[in-house]
This record gives sequence, C-alpha cells and structure tokens, in this order.
Amino acid sequence: MSKPIRKDALGWGITLWLFSCMLGVILFPLVPLSTIGWMIMPICTLLILWVLTNRVRRCSLPHYLFFAAIWTLIAVVFDYFFFVKVLMSTDGYYKPDVSLYYLLTLATLVIFGLYYHRGRHRPRARWSRSIHWFH
Repeated sequence: MSKPIRKDALGWGITLWLFSCMLGVILFPLVPLSTIGWMIMPICTLLILWVLTNRVRRCSLPHYLFFAAIWTLIAVVFDYFFFVKVLMSTDGYYKPDVSLYYLLTLATLVIFGLYYHRGRHRPRARWSRSIHWFH
C-alpha cells in the first residue's frame, strides 16, 4: 500500500471516529441516551460519503475494501477501548444502533468501491464529442 492510501485509510478512519465521538458528547446532554446512536448514524454515514467523494483519492476496488476493513476496525477497537474499558459502560454499549453503524460503515465503503470500480463515476461524453463524424 502506498503512503497516500495508508494516510487516507488511517487518517480519515481516525478523524471520522473522533467526529462521531465529539458528536456524541455534544448530543449527550441534549437527547436521551438511547437515541444518541440513532442520531449520529445518519450524520456520520453522510459524512463518510462526503469524505469518499471529496477527500479520498479515487483508487481501485481492493483499496476501498481495505478502507472498509480499516475504518470499521478503527470504529470497533476504539469504541471498545474508549467506551467499554475506559468509561465502563454499565448498560451494555453494543446495542442495535452501534452494530448497525458498524455494518453501515462497512457496507457504505464496499458499495462505494463497487460503484466507482465499475466506472460509473465517469462523466458521459458530450453529444458533440461522442458522435465525431458530424464534425
């Protein structure tokens, strides 16, 4: 793996995890504890799509699969050490919202990689350029 690919995988994976934690801290006093994960999930999923379309370099399908594995692994491991071990979550941290968030992180990256790997991201040729015999 090249340095930019590792940077995108680790750098953005950690950044997205930190953003979700900060969002949780902001929402903690504002909403019931049981709804925080459900509120963070759509925001972070949209943020993942924004990062993939605007910040991560276009690369091959194996790279997107690598991102999916690394970003999901970062979320699982960091959540475990921060929320379960350090904060000693007493009511059980791994509820349906957390599991679904991990699944969405993985699925979003895989689907995005499949979409761009198949070349669907390429803009269609202009009419005037695609039919060259009219020139």
